[in-house]
Amino acid sequence: MFEVTTDIAALLIAAAFLAGFVDAIAGGGGLITLPALLLAGATPVQALSTNKLQAVFGAATAAISYARAGHVNLRAQAFAALVAFAAGMTGAMLAHLIPAQTFRLGLPIILIGIAAFFAFKPGLTDADRAQRITPLHFTAFVVPLVGTYDGLIGPGAGAFYMIGFVLLAGYGVLKATAHTKLLNLASNFGGLLVFTLSGAPWWITGLAMGVAQAAGAYLGAKLAMRIGARLIKPLLVVTSTALALRLIWQML
Repeated sequence: MFEVTTDIAALLIAAAFLAGFVDAIAGGGGLITLPALLLAGATPVQALSTNKLQAVFGAATAAISYARAGHVNLRAQAFAALVAFAAGMTGAMLAHLIPAQTFRLGLPIILIGIAAFFAFKPGLTDADRAQRITPLHFTAFVVPLVGTYDGLIGPGAGAFYMIGFVLLAGYGVLKATAHTKLLNLASNFGGLLVFTLSGAPWWITGLAMGVAQAAGAYLGAKLAMRIGARLIKPLLVVTSTALALRLIWQML
């Protein structure tokens, strides 16, 4: 049975704090924690489940912080959250069917793709823009798609939710991020429920990471409400690219 050493645990806790901070502002915290768990020696299913365990702390903290500041009405998102929860469960059920090698090959591609989007997509600001689809259509089509991905793989799900809110719902980055958190929490929790039944999470490590994730999310949400996403987009690009290259190097 694999044991997490004190040094590895400390690095994972630090990664969780940074992930909570990044995720609360622009999404994509899983781009930090999931590769970190894989590099620490977790199997793909262990990494997915432990990542979801710690991520629910950060998503919940960020959702409450944004709601208290008036940036999102959580009650109005209740139905969308229920859809995300069911989609997260569905994705987690499918995760057991993915070969480990496929997962390891696919994750760097996702990391690089998201980094490229944030690096080269113009107009990602905090200003609202034209709405392209209705909230009902967003809940019916975008939420199930991203929620299933969140349960199946996870990294970048928050960023995908945010991208959907920005490009389709017409939200500015800050408003989009605020509306992302409850959905991210719901799909994470749905996936975690399925993984818990299989006994996959590293519970002690995941809970310790969760506390750090919550602390980072609290600070990140506070900063986001002051200056928006200007600081975190370059950080997300650099972090995603570095982790992708590290995973590719590990496979060589």
